[in-house]
Formats: sequence, structure tokens, C-alpha cells
Amino acid sequence: MKYKINPKYNSHKHFLDDSISNFETKGKPFGNQKRNSLKLFSRDDLLVNIKSFKIPNIFNRIAYSFFRKSKAQRSFEYGLKLQKLGIGTPDPIAYYESKGILFGRSYYVSQQLECDLTYRELINDFNYEDYENILRQFTRFTYQLHEKGVEFLDHSPGNTLIVKAGLDYKFYLVDLNRMNFKAMDFDTRMKNFARLSKYEHMVEIMSDEYAKCIGKSYDEVFNAMWKQVQKFRAKKRRKSKIKSTFKP
Repeated sequence: MKYKINPKYNSHKHFLDDSISNFETKGKPFGNQKRNSLKLFSRDDLLVNIKSFKIPNIFNRIAYSFFRKSKAQRSFEYGLKLQKLGIGTPDPIAYYESKGILFGRSYYVSQQLECDLTYRELINDFNYEDYENILRQFTRFTYQLHEKGVEFLDHSPGNTLIVKAGLDYKFYLVDLNRMNFKAMDFDTRMKNFARLSKYEHMVEIMSDEYAKCIGKSYDEVFNAMWKQVQKFRAKKRRKSKIKSTFKP
């Protein structure tokens, strides 16, 4: 088993090793289990979230064995990099990888963060308390991501945890394995909003706030952002139609 532990958590190595070794029989299931398995494990005052990535297909097993970093390793390294940039994410603790002849399963361990809501609540409840303020603060958070050269490729409703802090809100990214770190042009920035909402009124608010941050007109930002949203939705509809066509 290959692993790396954040030095802050070296004293918990035995607990972490045991949690990984007994992942199938211990721990409390948490969140969506459709694609990958997530469980919570606790010891004294430490509560950890362990994400077990499913065993990849044969091509990726070869790639992860010899050519590419695993999803767990990328999540761990990106989490540490985000923290260095001053961007919120649950504290990265460790990653583990099981390998035989070929790559098997990988695990990302982070500290469990209790949040007040996720961005998804804003999509499901337009009357959520302090709705517009949260959405505007989230937009400013996204602008800071872009200014720091972080392209979060999975910038979607469930992947930002939100914690209320007095009159303000703090934002924490999860599901970290797909990111680019680079300077971002305007089109790339607008594309980064495409997955967040299909609702025009939400895009209007985010466009208004982002325009203030970047120093462009509202119309320019809204037209570019809404265009990317529509392109993403059209692509999603095409994929859904193809899938339904080939369903038995």
C-alpha cells in the first residue's frame, strides 16, 4: 500500500492505516454513494472523511500504475496547494493507493467539515435566507479562485461547502481531483460558471457581481456567462438523448 500523510497528522498514522485496511467493514457511510464510496471515521476529537475511488477501467489502471497520478493523490496535493493559496478546503490528511501488478483502489482522507449549506441549496430553494448575499459572496469567492489561477473543473453545485461566519460566509471546495493551475482568460472564467445553474435569475446576479469584480460591463459578463451555461445544458441534453436511445 502506497501512502502519504500530512505531517500534521503523523501521530494518527495507526488510526488512518486501520481505517483504510478496514474500510469495507468499519466507518459510517456518508453522502452520495453512487460513483465512489464515502465514509466517516472518528478517533478522540478527530473526525475524518475517507473517499474510496472506484477501481478504474483497465486502461486507467495501467495509466495510474505508470504514467499518471491517481485521483486520490491529486486530491491530496491539490488540497495542500489550495491551502497555500489561501483557498478553503477541508484539511487534507492523507492519500492511500492499493497496488498489485496494476493499480487498484485509491483513498483520499480529509478532515470532516460541518457546513451550514452547499451551493445546491441555492438552486433548490430560491427563498433561502440571505439568498442573494450568499450568491454574491460565492461569486466573489469564484473571482478570487480565478485571480489566483485556479480552474476548478468540477465547479458544480455540490462541490462548494458554505459555512456562515457572522454576517459573512466562508467557502470550501471538495471533490478536488480535477483542477488546472494557470492564468485564466475571460472566456475560461465564464466557462467555469457553466455547471453552476441553469436559472437565468441566478446567472444575472452572478454576472452583476462578477462584472463589479473584473471591471467589465454587466452586459458583457452576462452574455458570455449565459452563453456558456446554454452550451453546457445543450451538451448535457444531447448526451442524455443518446443514452436514452441506446437504453434497452
